[in-house]
Amino acid sequence: MLQNSDRNCACGFCKSTNSRILYKTYDIFENKYTINKCNDCSSYFLAPRPTNEMLAQAYDSSYYGEKEEKFSSPLIEKALDYFRSGRSRRLSKYLNNGAKVLDVGCGNGRFLKYLLNYGYYELYGTEMEGNSAKRASRTPEIKLKVGSLEQNDFPENYFDAITLFHVFEHLAEPKQMLEIIAKIIKTNGIVVFSFPNISSFQSKIFKGKWLHLDPPRHLFFFEPKDFINIMQGHGFKIIKKHYFSLEQNPFGAVQSSLNLTTKKREVLFESLKGNKNYIKEYSKLNLFFQKIFFVFSMPFFSLFDLFSSVLGKSATVELTFIKLK
Repeated sequence: MLQNSDRNCACGFCKSTNSRILYKTYDIFENKYTINKCNDCSSYFLAPRPTNEMLAQAYDSSYYGEKEEKFSSPLIEKALDYFRSGRSRRLSKYLNNGAKVLDVGCGNGRFLKYLLNYGYYELYGTEMEGNSAKRASRTPEIKLKVGSLEQNDFPENYFDAITLFHVFEHLAEPKQMLEIIAKIIKTNGIVVFSFPNISSFQSKIFKGKWLHLDPPRHLFFFEPKDFINIMQGHGFKIIKKHYFSLEQNPFGAVQSSLNLTTKKREVLFESLKGNKNYIKEYSKLNLFFQKIFFVFSMPFFSLFDLFSSVLGKSATVELTFIKLK
């Protein structure tokens, strides 16, 4: 096992420096890191902590997609809309008409927009400045805040539901976010988190080449059981665990497998976003064969994820909580 060096190895969640190194990883800019496990709070985190300059580079316009949509293929965007609609339908089962719903890190806002297919709700979203926020601003039904969610943005007991879909692992101050959520959610309100499952089979197999590590953007990770315990400490009760994700998990296995064969990571994913500068050293033939592998391996990896989800070992997890008194 690797030993801690003099680098900044403070836990991304509890700030403890009492941790152990599990394995090495690297980002698309070829910066090197390790994945550490905190001995105090049991979270996993990226070390060293990326600098503000590194994060600014990672969240440049290519991350959000530089065209009208994030992905260059209309088929991919249609598929993503199908999954967004499914998430909206699942959440709507907990909501009454007139419910106030906040989506933290709302992206292009279409998850919130699809909620209106299932009832009348007051829609709120936050999104960092960039192309995603510009897309979300085109939906007039969303009361959008460009920037991060802060302590005094909303009064106490304001929202009936709050969602964070693959957002929590990006946050620089996650404990503060949990405190804000616990404050602004109503009693019996619903909070939904989705994030990479660090205890998944994919994580164990691919280690530092796993797509869902996504360094330097993903700063920390939890095993679902540990995150549930943390939420219980903030006054929440788990009411649903959803492991199978056709949207996230099979492609995660596809790209992670390809990462084993290429010097750069996430080449296929970046090509699907139209990031021509990143993939310029790869020939059209190489990219074609990567896409062929994607098409023909997806059925196998979908079945693999279905099996993994039964055991709670799929690549991502969606956890639904209710706020107790």
